[in-house]
Amino acid sequence: MEAADGLEKPLEQVLYEVKKVIVGQDHLLERLVVALLARGHILVEGVPGLAKTMAIKTLAGAVGGAFHRIQFTPDLVPADLVGTRIYNQRLGEFSTSLGPVFTNLLLADEINRAPAKVQSALLEVMQERQVTIGRETHVVPDPFLVLATQNPIESEGTYPLPEAQVDRFMLKVLVDYPNPTEEFVIVERMTGRLEKVSKVIETDQLVELQQAADDVYVDPALIEYAVRLVGATRNPGAVGQGELAPYVLYGASPRAAINLILGAKALAFVRGRGYCLPQDVYDLVLDVMRHRLVLSYEALVDGLTADDVLNRLLIAVARPEVPLRDRTKRLDDATSDVLRT
Repeated sequence: MEAADGLEKPLEQVLYEVKKVIVGQDHLLERLVVALLARGHILVEGVPGLAKTMAIKTLAGAVGGAFHRIQFTPDLVPADLVGTRIYNQRLGEFSTSLGPVFTNLLLADEINRAPAKVQSALLEVMQERQVTIGRETHVVPDPFLVLATQNPIESEGTYPLPEAQVDRFMLKVLVDYPNPTEEFVIVERMTGRLEKVSKVIETDQLVELQQAADDVYVDPALIEYAVRLVGATRNPGAVGQGELAPYVLYGASPRAAINLILGAKALAFVRGRGYCLPQDVYDLVLDVMRHRLVLSYEALVDGLTADDVLNRLLIAVARPEVPLRDRTKRLDDATSDVLRT
């Protein structure tokens, strides 16, 4: 079963528009589209100047709907995000002023520069897609996605994200420096006249694409594979990696397995298939789980990162050889050949 005819073409057009501005960063752009399709929030981390914010803004320009950007600063308060109640003296009553989170695409720029109370204000809206102001609950538009960036190299004036909020992000993508050829094109493009990005899909089309991604088939063997990978982060010894146990204080939550499958369905759809393969799950493990592991002090001392731990576990946990769907398809093909002969 292939992806629905014609539905993948808008995604190609979106990426084409984004690449008018963004050079390279194929991994980031693919993950941004996966997050859009899977209705997941994404956290992008990298040093300044790597076009993290520009990539997200450009993607928002190619996708219809409302777009708001919040520049997180230490003096930000929760009302700056979600809104507040305002008293009207002339009318003698309160009215509600909704904040910038009431949008389709929300760019939370340098999210680690705001204090914990502001970061926590995003919790309800990211998970429940609604905001409570006073005694009233307000639902955000559909679709709703939070695209956040953070700078990993500065500690002064920054606030680490609470684990509860980090877990709300489906993906955490690390952005690295471009290679010399890409950097040449970046300088050439940024010092000239940038092409204008056109809006190629509207929100109703995006909802259709999300629904089509929901219909992508996932074999039970792949769900079992995702569960075994997540379970290995909690008990590395069960997969023969007991030496990793002192490095991991807390493994990934069940939300990691859920997001692995949701992301794999979206990734399979982006790749033009109506069914998932083990490679789809494998390719998303680092992005889905690197921010969900809580490492110990021993890991810090030994210079071990979450990616190092996950790469060891990926080797230890065997991938399903052939999904049941492929086996069934081969059996059906073989049966058809027998009937024809």
